[in-house]
Amino acid sequence: MNDRKKQKAELLAPAGSINVFEKAIEAGADAVYIGAPDLNARALSKDFTFAEIAAMIQFAHEKGTKLYLAANSLLKENEIPQTLETLAMLEALQPDALIIQDLGIYNLCSQYFPQLRLHASTLLGAHNSLAVRQFKNMGFQRVVLARELTVKEISTISRTNNMELEVFIHGALCFSYSGLCLFSSYLGGKSGLRGRCVQPCRRRYQWKQQGKKPGYYFSMNDLSGIDLIHGLQKAGVSSFKIEGRLRSAHYVSTVVKAYRMVIDADDGDKKTLANAKELLDKAMGRKTSQGYFSSEQSKELISPYHSGNIGMYLGQAGKGTGKGKVSLVLKQSIQAGDRLRLHQEDTGERVAFTLRNITRNGRKIFQANPGDSIILEVPAVVKKGDSLFKVDSRMAREAERKKSGLDARQYNPTVKKLLQKTKRKVSTIQKSLAPGQTSRKNKPAAGRRTKGSSAAMPRTFIKIDDLQVLKLRLPVMPELLLVELNRKTFNDFQHQKKNVKKFQHKMVWCLPPILLENEMDFFSKAINLLIKNNFRTWQIGHVGQQLFFDRKERLNLLGDYTLNILNSQGLYALKALKLQSVQAAIEIDRESLGDILSSKSATKAGVDLGMTVYGTPPLFTARPMASHFIYAQPFVSPRGESFVLRKAWNSTVALAEDPFSLLAKLTELFEMGVKYAVIDLCHRKIIRKEMDEIGRELSGKRYRRKLSMFNYNGSLL
Repeated sequence: MNDRKKQKAELLAPAGSINVFEKAIEAGADAVYIGAPDLNARALSKDFTFAEIAAMIQFAHEKGTKLYLAANSLLKENEIPQTLETLAMLEALQPDALIIQDLGIYNLCSQYFPQLRLHASTLLGAHNSLAVRQFKNMGFQRVVLARELTVKEISTISRTNNMELEVFIHGALCFSYSGLCLFSSYLGGKSGLRGRCVQPCRRRYQWKQQGKKPGYYFSMNDLSGIDLIHGLQKAGVSSFKIEGRLRSAHYVSTVVKAYRMVIDADDGDKKTLANAKELLDKAMGRKTSQGYFSSEQSKELISPYHSGNIGMYLGQAGKGTGKGKVSLVLKQSIQAGDRLRLHQEDTGERVAFTLRNITRNGRKIFQANPGDSIILEVPAVVKKGDSLFKVDSRMAREAERKKSGLDARQYNPTVKKLLQKTKRKVSTIQKSLAPGQTSRKNKPAAGRRTKGSSAAMPRTFIKIDDLQVLKLRLPVMPELLLVELNRKTFNDFQHQKKNVKKFQHKMVWCLPPILLENEMDFFSKAINLLIKNNFRTWQIGHVGQQLFFDRKERLNLLGDYTLNILNSQGLYALKALKLQSVQAAIEIDRESLGDILSSKSATKAGVDLGMTVYGTPPLFTARPMASHFIYAQPFVSPRGESFVLRKAWNSTVALAEDPFSLLAKLTELFEMGVKYAVIDLCHRKIIRKEMDEIGRELSGKRYRRKLSMFNYNGSLL
């Protein structure tokens, strides 16, 4: 038996404040994770100071507890100098591990801060054994697995990898695979991969199809794996992680206590399990399910006609409700000072507020109990049927405000000394990174010209996921034809070689970003067969897929935009994995792209940078294929934005109805230094009219429709 299965698994708790940190340890956490200053994917949380981190590390170690820092945000080029200072200080402070997503941060840590122990964040998308093996090869000590895996899949990964595996065991679930959600970014530049998610999955949507009820189609119930603790440990899990760095001390303490009880109890101890579940009911979370652990298509994952709010349900607004007030029959006790959330059922909007006034029978009261008919003062217009939730209690917050026993001020002198010491190291590193700017006006020696246009352009690639598209006249003869490798394209290629013969010398087979464990055999065999047929250029959608090609000679590897490259340091990480070219993150803005291309570091890395310039990228990429989903039919947000669901990669993908386009910016992109532009025709039915419109745009004529430019002209937050 694997040694990890013999040892008791770690219980890992979140903390967004020192008070929560102390409560988590007091409740029995083996380890606590907090956000690293400026580098964590919870941008709404308050950053800890270095003195506070130093105090927390020492406090934790004195209690026999570990402290991990989440530095799991994507990094823009102009953030590298500050990141170097932060990493240097963290290395000096010696936390037990750093949890990271960005390949640029990985490269900086590997090259310049080797004392930092690295954990691969769930945002790196480890959903198969190949990905875990790659992260081990790269020097990670632990992998936080994708949340979409079943116990069986986790067990398979564990059997084939001698690696510490961490799973989320309790808390909020994202609808999309972590690392692949672009929805928040698409709606206004607030990147979920940089901790700014506006939670579009929690919104209320309406199918355009008549007679279909509006609902919260993508709002996931919370995860609770308390029943599966011992089974997951037998499957090889090393660490059980509780989600919630923005949650209260009451929530974290309660959840930690419940899981501590079950982890310490014998397998099959029903009484302890029942007591733990009773405790969890008091934590004020959402409705829960077992997530994907038992089944990848559990019916309990989503409650589409309930709002999915956090907290205790207090009741629905009844008669007497209106502007600034809500009338209801109470289902849970409340008191003035509690934090409540109003959910407006018509729009799906939520209003959080501190309860000031409670009225019963015309008299103001301090506290009300279940069954009371009351009126509450609310800072919003309320309609009959709106829902009310209690998300935090006055008593719990008062307990949190009690003075912490941890005094960080005594660490200020130590931190000042460390800052002076690390400044010298950072200065040396910055020199080695080839700092400074090259001229953005510098152009490559020659550029390709499109027919009918005198402007220099990047090399043009076209990407398809259906070989039938080749029966249409392409808008331009591409330099490379990127073809997604899936069962259909593989079979069509074998049986319709005549139709694709004129493109065969241009074909690049592309791997999708999601390859589940049961698909690995197909992809391995298909790749080997295609290489034998002399296909030498490939595109990968996840860094783990590089291992398919690692031992094969004379191959060219490209990287898809799903590798999430936002800085030049990420190019070095890919160069070490033998990639020659990669697309920048698709959510990148013009300024951030220019910062990469004008840096000497990017030139020194020697990896060509391309861009997807047209297409409908998946905004959600999710494992559920729920019965309430209607595929190929538009659904509309409360703001009138229109999207559509389709099936791809054994997943559900959500797409904007219209493509985004940077075709009008091709000359500008070329002048900035973009080496190739990808016109992506995947995920939808392509008609001749669209091909003609793309062709007109490429020849210098204006596109008929006004299309989104994603974040290019805006600012990626």
